[in-house]
Parts: sequence; structure tokens; C-alpha cells
Amino acid sequence: MKNSKGFLISFEGIEGSGKTTISRLIAETLMMDGYEVMTTYEPGGTQIGHKIRDILLSAEHKNMSHMCELFLYNAARAQHLKEIILPALQSGKLVITDRFIDSTVAYQGYGRGIDLSLIRHLTEIVTGGLKPHITILLDIDIELGLKRNRSIKKVDRFELEEIEFYKKVKEGYRRIYEDEPKRIKIVDASQPLEMIIQEVRDIIVRSIC
Repeated sequence: MKNSKGFLISFEGIEGSGKTTISRLIAETLMMDGYEVMTTYEPGGTQIGHKIRDILLSAEHKNMSHMCELFLYNAARAQHLKEIILPALQSGKLVITDRFIDSTVAYQGYGRGIDLSLIRHLTEIVTGGLKPHITILLDIDIELGLKRNRSIKKVDRFELEEIEFYKKVKEGYRRIYEDEPKRIKIVDASQPLEMIIQEVRDIIVRSIC
């Protein structure tokens, strides 16, 4: 196996950007290249995390308060780190996660309007300062992303949001990128899938080396 020390990669983006498909295909590509890879996602990854995910995404909970949402995401992340991410990194694996800390800033911070300093403080407590070594931000037009999800009949609590919410989230991702351009790499998610996979693979391999 090529990777001798842990390396954390996160995939970010709005709904319909292709995070789940692309992160899976990238993991398969990197494993064929000889890397020891583990994939996971948020919220979820653990038994507790899956139960919290069900609560967070259920359309029945459309009246959930923004602060409740924030704390549930952080609770799931705390368990995710303890059970999955940290042990994998300590064993030297390349860890790929579909969403991580930047989602909280973009969605609960910019999207919901929760104070960013509070979010950063909670993130520091939960993660102990851990950040991805590299973050792939899959950029896509909001209408196209939502259309993709409608085409596969995906429905959850976030699918019920108005387009203005997603405009705020996308602006949040832009500002996160501006703050950390070395960590965050923007990839055009409207390209053909093969081109996206090649571009992302090249970014990751260069970062590992």
C-alpha cells in the first residue's frame, strides 16, 4: 500500500453535485492505484450517526429549530470521529468522507444564519482542530443540481428548502474557499463524469505526494 500515514479527504457541494457517486468512484480509482482507502459520509458512518441522520433528513421534522439541527450534526460528527475517522487515520489509511466540517459552515452558518464564531467554536471542540488535508468542492448550478435530485426522486428535509437557501449555501462555500484556497479545490461538477474523476484523482495524488 502506498499511503504510510493517514490522509483525510472531504467532498463538499450543494445537493445534486454528485458527491456520493464521485467520492465512491475516486475511492475505487485510488485503490486500483495501490492506496489503502476507507470511505464514509456525514451525517452517518456509525450506528448512532445513522439514527441521527434519519432525524435530520426526515421531511416529518420540517419544524426542527436551526440550533437543534446544528447540535445534531455535531453530535453525529463526534461519534463519527471517535469510531471511524480517527482510528482509520491512525492506522495510516486514506479516508474519504462525503461531507465534513465545511458543510456545517455552509449550511448551518451561511444557509441558516447561525453565528459563524459559534459554529467554529463547536467544530473545534468536536474535532480537536482536525481538518481535511484536501477538500474537493464540487461546483454546480443550483437549478441543475436540484433537477438531478428530482430526477432520482430524492426527497428529504433539505429538498424542501427554497432556492434562496441554496444561494446562501453556495455563497458560503465560495467564502470558505476564499479563506482556504490551498486546502479547498474547486471542480466543475457539470463536466462529463470521466473528466471529473481524472481531475479529482490528479488533485488528490499531487496533494498526497
